[in-house]
Amino acid sequence: MYGGNRITKGDTVFVFASENEGGTGLIARGIVTAVQAIAKKRGIARQTPRVSITVRRTAVAKQTLGRSDLKHFTDWSDERPETELNFKFYRQATNKIGGISEKAAAFLGGFL
Repeated sequence: MYGGNRITKGDTVFVFASENEGGTGLIARGIVTAVQAIAKKRGIARQTPRVSITVRRTAVAKQTLGRSDLKHFTDWSDERPETELNFKFYRQATNKIGGISEKAAAFLGGFL
């Protein structure tokens, strides 16, 4: 979703612990050390591309950032990094990998 299937070894990632599964939102930044595409299942017409990644942590979040912090940013055309993150990661309650802008990455970096 949102370019997540284009992730490659060496990419920088921000790791969020799923709040739907008891997590707290942003927990770390890391570097992707391995990527493996997961084969599609037979007989299912529409499937989201899936990948499995291995990440080496490079920083730990010093400040929380999660759904409750971002849910008020809903003006999809305001170009704020908070709105981009809310739109891409919190509109659907599923675990995902998604590409973000440099502006959003810089914003997230302020929490580490």
